[in-house]
Amino acid sequence: MYNYDSTSITEATEIQNYLRNKVSLVTDIENITTIAGGDISHNKDTDVVYAGIVVLSYPEMKLLSYSLVLAKTTFPYVPGYLGFREVPALLQAWEQLPEKPDLMILDGQGVTHPRRMGIASHFGVLTNHPTIGCAKNMLYGNYSPLGLEKFSTSPIISQNEHLGYAVRTKDNVKPVYISPGHKVSVEDSLKFMKPCILKHRIPEPTRLAHEKVNLFRVGKLKEGFHITDIQPDLFSGF
Repeated sequence: MYNYDSTSITEATEIQNYLRNKVSLVTDIENITTIAGGDISHNKDTDVVYAGIVVLSYPEMKLLSYSLVLAKTTFPYVPGYLGFREVPALLQAWEQLPEKPDLMILDGQGVTHPRRMGIASHFGVLTNHPTIGCAKNMLYGNYSPLGLEKFSTSPIISQNEHLGYAVRTKDNVKPVYISPGHKVSVEDSLKFMKPCILKHRIPEPTRLAHEKVNLFRVGKLKEGFHITDIQPDLFSGF
């Protein structure tokens, strides 16, 4: 299992530059029936990390199972190096899944990154699995203004290279930023994500992963692999 606690930023940059050469932006998925979302929650001022992956049916977006792991990391929070802080714990949650989903969505960047190595690309290369990044904030690239209505899009461009899309997921709300991580094309990243956009700003896979890891962090869910959502009301009152 990977551990980056002793890795310097210089070394991390070298690792990213090495891994970027392994990224494929050619779609390698025949049929999607399950899709996963991954996210992390932290306790402030501690090295504890709460990692979670949810698995949903596709395109129905029904929660099937989820995997929760408590881990520790001392790698600092540095913009552009999120993978070194979060990927090791997410890999542990991934290993707990008895059956791997067809596609993995991560809360963060894919190739919309200065070295084309956001957390979704980092995770995808290490698992050799198709991934997409869905970020709440822009890290890299530029896009033209998009319409105010749901499903409006604008290409994210850097140095004449099309890296992803800004996507309006609700009328009049800030867009999310979708880009391929690994084994998915730019266009298919958008196509595969559209069924995941329901009534919330955040698409269902990463929204539900965020919900689960926060319930886990406050002690309302237990570590391990769980089949179906047997406690649907736990998040009420937050």
